[in-house]
Amino acid sequence: MKHALKIAAHVGAGTALFLALPAWAQDAALQVPAAAASPPTVDKGDTAWMMTSTVLVLMMILPGLALFYGGLTRAKNMLATMTQIGAVACLAMLIWVMWGYTMAFGDGGGDVISGFGKAFLRGVTSESTAATFTAGVAIPEYVFICFQMTFAAITVALVLGSVVERMKFSAVMVFGAIWLTIVYFPVAHMVWASGGLFFKMGALDFAGGTVVHINAGVSALVAALILGKRIGYPTERIVPHSLTMTGVGTGLLWVGWFGFNAGSALEANGSAALAMINTFVATASAGLAWMLIERVNGHKGSALGFCSGIVAGLVAVTPAAGNSGPFGAIVLGAVASIVCYYAVSFLKPKLGYDDALDAFGIHGIGGMIGAIGTGIVYAPLLGGPGKADFEMGHQLVVQLATVGATIVWAAVGTTVAIYVAKAVTGLRVSADVEREGLDLGEHGERAYN
Repeated sequence: MKHALKIAAHVGAGTALFLALPAWAQDAALQVPAAAASPPTVDKGDTAWMMTSTVLVLMMILPGLALFYGGLTRAKNMLATMTQIGAVACLAMLIWVMWGYTMAFGDGGGDVISGFGKAFLRGVTSESTAATFTAGVAIPEYVFICFQMTFAAITVALVLGSVVERMKFSAVMVFGAIWLTIVYFPVAHMVWASGGLFFKMGALDFAGGTVVHINAGVSALVAALILGKRIGYPTERIVPHSLTMTGVGTGLLWVGWFGFNAGSALEANGSAALAMINTFVATASAGLAWMLIERVNGHKGSALGFCSGIVAGLVAVTPAAGNSGPFGAIVLGAVASIVCYYAVSFLKPKLGYDDALDAFGIHGIGGMIGAIGTGIVYAPLLGGPGKADFEMGHQLVVQLATVGATIVWAAVGTTVAIYVAKAVTGLRVSADVEREGLDLGEHGERAYN
């Protein structure tokens, strides 16, 4: 978030001693003992806001993403899609408290991971705190752990959008456990933790353009390529079975995204307010831009296009939420929506890959536009919050390097995770199950009677 989190628990005397060192050094010559520094202040308003934001992000997964993705599948795969999303999110939550949190935000300061000093939440108590972006202000560490937990859960669930209707439930779970460990946790550390490689480079990613969307989108494309196309794709007509469900899911995603973006300020302050208004206007711009570009290309403005544009705008504004002025966010949302439209409508058919629900076309491409564009809209000349001496050229180099490295890391890690899942589970359902539908074939149920 914002650049990333300087997370470490501020625990009692150790923190007080560390913060007291500069004062001690000044007083040493006078041989006057320094007063112990005050512990960080935990504000109840900030804490309440972060707890609310955490629940909003959970709502993005269940029911938001489950309905959004589920409505885009065929009726025979509705329950399977929703179940895969819910189950892999639950798995992510358990893995997060066992070894995910310590790898991403533990006490260590490695470039790639933090270490395992807080495995199984060792040393975390109701009294321990996590730093915010304001000196001396903190939130309970458990709240921060929960907030970041929901990010891990939704990211791995997003990957599934490319492989629905043909991947085994068991394979999803094996893939999810490995992918989180070797892809998500290291990228989250590198971008958001103070010791992380990209954080130290100065990468701007307020709420997850690289960590969540590029990571998930590129992984989705790689997974789809390895898994192969659905039976009948692209010769048979495969269309969403319920755009009503998708529309409801879109609304829930947008509402939940305020927790995702504004919550990434870690405080109830002006930065959260900036992220909030940007999440409104960038999304509104993108939803209308997608329908407009449909008209320009000779089609009617569609409900599916509107929903796709909404999500494209949300994706693009995620890294820029607190790093842009409102009008920069409007432009960024519109540009991302138009580029994503062409990625979905022209690039995918031309290249022939079966990204079933356009996870790469919207999250991957939209995330790249947002992450790179953040290096532009951050400029104070364009209404961004950057300082007067902001160097756009340098920042764009940093953003491009971070995007490129995330693409490579996600592609390699996903390849490993998918092939391990294939070796363990077989990866793909049988042709008979695929034709019958995964609702019955994998779960013995029907979404509709």
